[in-house]
Amino acid sequence: MQYAIRSSAAARRRLATAVAFAIAAGAAGGALAQSNATGSIFGSATPGDVVHIENTATGLRRDITVDASGRYRANSLPIGSYDVSLMHNGAAVDSHKGVQTSISQGTDVSFASTAADATVLGSVQVTANSLPSIDVSSVDSRTVLSADQLAKLPIARTSISSVALLAPGTTPAVRGYGNALSFGGSSASENAYYINGFQATNPLTGVSSRQLPYDAIDQEQVLIGGYGAEYGRSTGGVINVVSKRGSNEWKGDVQVLWSPDSLQQQPRNIVQRDGTLLQRGNPYTWRDQENLQYSGSLGGALIKDKLFIFAAADWIKQTGNYTGPSSVSDDERDSNKTTRWLGKIDWNITDNNILEFTGIGDTETADRSIYAYNYQTGRGDYLGHQYTKNYNGTQTNATPGGNMYIGHYTGYLTDDLTVNAMYGRSHSDHEQTVDSATGEACPSITDKRSEFAGNKQTGCTVGSTTSLLPGSKDSTRGWSVNIEYRLGDHDLRAGVDNYVLRATWGAVPVGGTGYTYNDLGDGQAIRDRLTNLGLDPALYNPANFANGYYVESTALSTGTSARTDQRSQFVEDNWQVSDRWHAYIGLRNEQFTNYNGSGQAYANARHQLDPRLGVSWDVYGDSSLKIYANAGRYHLGLPTSVAVRGAGPSTFPSQLYGFTGIDPSNGTPTGLVEGPYSDVYYKNGANGTPPDAKTVSAQGLHSYYQDEYILGFDKQLADNWTFGAKAMYRKLRSLIDDTCDSRPLQAWGDANGLSDEVAAGIGRSTGCWLFNPGRANTFTLSPAAGQYLSVPLSADALGFPKPSRHYYMVDLYLEHQFSDKWYGKVDYTYSRSYGNSEGQLDSNIVQADVSTTESWDFPEIMENTNGDLPNDQKHQLRIYGTYAPTDEWQFSTVTRIASGYPVSCLGLRPESAGGDPYGYGGNYFWCNGEPAHRGTFGRTPWTYTVDVSAAWKPAFAAHKLTFTADIFNLLGKQRATQYYEYGETDAGVADPQYKSARSFQDPRYVRFGARYDFTL
Repeated sequence: MQYAIRSSAAARRRLATAVAFAIAAGAAGGALAQSNATGSIFGSATPGDVVHIENTATGLRRDITVDASGRYRANSLPIGSYDVSLMHNGAAVDSHKGVQTSISQGTDVSFASTAADATVLGSVQVTANSLPSIDVSSVDSRTVLSADQLAKLPIARTSISSVALLAPGTTPAVRGYGNALSFGGSSASENAYYINGFQATNPLTGVSSRQLPYDAIDQEQVLIGGYGAEYGRSTGGVINVVSKRGSNEWKGDVQVLWSPDSLQQQPRNIVQRDGTLLQRGNPYTWRDQENLQYSGSLGGALIKDKLFIFAAADWIKQTGNYTGPSSVSDDERDSNKTTRWLGKIDWNITDNNILEFTGIGDTETADRSIYAYNYQTGRGDYLGHQYTKNYNGTQTNATPGGNMYIGHYTGYLTDDLTVNAMYGRSHSDHEQTVDSATGEACPSITDKRSEFAGNKQTGCTVGSTTSLLPGSKDSTRGWSVNIEYRLGDHDLRAGVDNYVLRATWGAVPVGGTGYTYNDLGDGQAIRDRLTNLGLDPALYNPANFANGYYVESTALSTGTSARTDQRSQFVEDNWQVSDRWHAYIGLRNEQFTNYNGSGQAYANARHQLDPRLGVSWDVYGDSSLKIYANAGRYHLGLPTSVAVRGAGPSTFPSQLYGFTGIDPSNGTPTGLVEGPYSDVYYKNGANGTPPDAKTVSAQGLHSYYQDEYILGFDKQLADNWTFGAKAMYRKLRSLIDDTCDSRPLQAWGDANGLSDEVAAGIGRSTGCWLFNPGRANTFTLSPAAGQYLSVPLSADALGFPKPSRHYYMVDLYLEHQFSDKWYGKVDYTYSRSYGNSEGQLDSNIVQADVSTTESWDFPEIMENTNGDLPNDQKHQLRIYGTYAPTDEWQFSTVTRIASGYPVSCLGLRPESAGGDPYGYGGNYFWCNGEPAHRGTFGRTPWTYTVDVSAAWKPAFAAHKLTFTADIFNLLGKQRATQYYEYGETDAGVADPQYKSARSFQDPRYVRFGARYDFTL
């Protein structure tokens, strides 16, 4: 039966693929049919006339004959400015100059009929801004920012995510994940990133992406929802970047940017609610920070109209001082260097065949000289040095870095048939070295004792408490082929892609282990540990802890090489139903397979079918009012990093002791008092045994996916104004995470006379399994090598609630296109994100284990978890624009006002509710013995971020020289953006650090710049 099912599935896959390509080859279609790195020009004109489209900067030309219905379309045009002329009987009778294409977007260039009086028509030039500013052929929710806007607006040039924050529905992720974003309530690992058509998403975790030089960006498109079937592997949003290219005119620029430390506001300190100082400064902003950046670009034609080259580079140096929290007590002098480059060659082989080659480099290094620090006496002796490359210190690693190489071919085989093909690959090495001045590797020390909150015990650790696995690296290799064919009122398009992601990753504890000092309290933590070990909790003896404290020795070691295969196929029809109605019908099918370090598949999914439907109504037929709606399903595969914890040989031992003293030289406990509670207990079942790949995931694992619905309109007003609104609703339908609860499996074995077999299978596993919460799951156990046992469990038997994540948004905007010397946009978003799961991450505790969070480890941890989710930011107001009163002066702003994030209270699950069955301490949504429902303990404060810029282009330099001054966070408000949410310690006593800030807004700083643009 199993073989028959697999054969049927394979047949269905072959049939679906054949049907998709048969439709693409034999039918037609269009409105959004172009690759994700190009744009299109479409419109209406007299049937039989010819529309001539020419990019004068590159010589690219296309002639499109207007069809019998009076419509034409030119798909897959490289991003740029085009002259569009209507040719009647071989003569130009009307034209539009400087028509700008946008990424994956159509530009309507329509012409009046020539049939009546073509003989009296002369050549008419119409400026580009007289064209409709609304793309009536699109049904998605997008924001496109051009190089011109990026150059004028005061934006931190740190990453492409800094630009994406201008789009509605985006919120900053917690700072512990790096410069990452949440789209539409999703976690920060659920977004997709593309550069020149190649998937640049972090191949390890999906958090953030590889980067390119800021001034190499031609356009950046941000899709928050409703995107077509070409896009997938995202339940958040899509960031799509197209780089600049060379033209017939040799042009270049050189630039220097400087942010002096003397004009930087000092970062806020972190203090407890009682005013006790926890940290001088904070983890995410250095004191006395100074930034220096050199940038430049050059592009032109090697052969006019045929062969072009473009190159750009950034060199950035950032220096500053950082003082660790009182629990660490070190002081650092830090120096970060970032080098980014891009080289691009474009070859117009003919007007119908284009080749593009892009190379991109992204390297970030950090050097830290580390000194001892005492909060009473200040900086002490030199301790050592730490160096990292393309590594931000967390498993999510939002700075993947590395080199990318991308090749792209576009073939206009006929007016109606276009082929796009892409191949790309990337690679990055990650390094971390720690050199101690003494040569000693010290264990990490954490002090959670309330009595010592203002004078925590520290050790001699240099830099991080863990070290990155030597040889860590990642890579992406992928290709895609898309076919577009237009026939009548339809544009049908089909495509396939195939990506292989590889990563070698892990971490080992510095010093071999770590020690955490805790309050004993009423001894509940000791009794829970005895229970975890299968011992009688009555063995607890308070006399073993005479000083009222206990210490935990624990260390997590991980490391593996892993691979993820991702494939997809899509087909879509853009149907111009009538002059005013446009319909979009798309279907995407995705597959993923995750492999462990031995090359064995431990998780896979097939038939992840994503229907996408949309409709757009051009109400008046003149592109002045569009009403649109769409509905779609979006899937997300497992990240490669799951193999590090969920399918790799992790070791997470824990032992508890009493102690009588502490070694002052390294902070380790002395006089250890052992007891039955001191036996080794492996957290999460991580005992160092590599799991059998067949036992890692539940059988027939359902994919991670959500459904989405959007309704909106865009209205063009007089005097270059546009107004619009949209409403969005998202609902998470299925979730993948891991459970570490073996009780239901053992109960099934006991009930079916298989107690010993199940116990043996659990013992040979990691103790955790990937599964679908809220569903029935069938687990595979291996009682002995080569033997397998299926354990079917209902949703009720597993005891978990259904995963829930709901997001709704209403967005209103008013935009003034650039005219009368200014451009401006005001955007207000009201949204809410609520449920019992953020998704693949757990921002409450800044957990870095993507898709293997602690949230679903056992049912008790999910109690009281329904509420406002960590990325919920109900109100956001964005204002950005530029005013140029003269040719010499220009003023700009980016302003973002936002309400706060919800705050929770995590604590110990009381004995009255059943205690702590798996030794998770204060990680439950319980506080002070009472249920502590998620997000009900207030909110972080509103934030007001006003960034302003002034630019002077003196006439004496022919406006080619520009001096700039940017002020970021003009108001200097440094309000908390996340609180520490542990309300109780593992001993069940009030945590004095509760609601102290984890992070703040960045302090005010000033950036000066000088830029010279030149031609050769």
